[in-house]
Amino acid sequence: MEDAIRVGAGFAAIEPDRHRPGSFTLVVDGTPQSHVDLDDPTNLTFEYIRRIGHVIDLLPPGPITALHLGAGALTLPRYVAATRPGSRQQVIELERGLVDLVREQLPLPRAASIRVRYGDARAALEQLPAGLHASADLIVVDVFSGARTPAHVTSVEFYRAVAGFLAPGGVLAINVADGAGLAFARSQVSTVGAVWPSVAAVADTGMLRGRRFGNIVVLASGSELPLDAMPRLFASDPLPSKVVHGDELIAFAAGAPIVTDATAIGSPEPNRSIFG
Repeated sequence: MEDAIRVGAGFAAIEPDRHRPGSFTLVVDGTPQSHVDLDDPTNLTFEYIRRIGHVIDLLPPGPITALHLGAGALTLPRYVAATRPGSRQQVIELERGLVDLVREQLPLPRAASIRVRYGDARAALEQLPAGLHASADLIVVDVFSGARTPAHVTSVEFYRAVAGFLAPGGVLAINVADGAGLAFARSQVSTVGAVWPSVAAVADTGMLRGRRFGNIVVLASGSELPLDAMPRLFASDPLPSKVVHGDELIAFAAGAPIVTDATAIGSPEPNRSIFG
């Protein structure tokens, strides 16, 4: 199962989890990108994925409509299918070979309504059905080329295109990877805040202080985010995290520019030693 396939300019492989039978990690160009527990798809191992899982749990009860930009190993679509049966999900992924690898070695639940569309995450938005406009209860942006987020899915123009698919009361969750100083993450908060009125950021305190490379989940909505319920959920994780919003989030992003198509750059490259 560890045989690698070529994906873009690099390689992808699915590796068994040495500590949990029935679980596997998708690794792309040496970077662990997704973890799947085939026996229990509600078991979310990566910290940032667990945080998005909590956000999904806070949506109103019942099936949802979800749009995932970036497939990975389809961890969150599996979670939605398991926790909210009857949900309709669309996934956009550039690399068909990656999805074929995942489907072959980590099969999706048969009852799950998960449609995968192939293409660039930004360009494919224009190809989505008209009925999906303003109907997504959840949109997840988790787009990576290797270990970096491409520049063209970080701009205010991109987020305005995404906004057209979010339902009233729907929530956008963005996986933002950054390192010391958090310049990229701060600019993403500023950019998202230029599109949506309710924004928050979630990460562990060490990450929020810019002490290491890691992930910050940026949340946004056209309505009020369920901020009252979030701290308890995030504090209960193995690696507790903090919700930053309001004046604290304004201070976090102070001075960070709004990213446009003309100024956008990809997320920083992590030091490979962090995946050792």
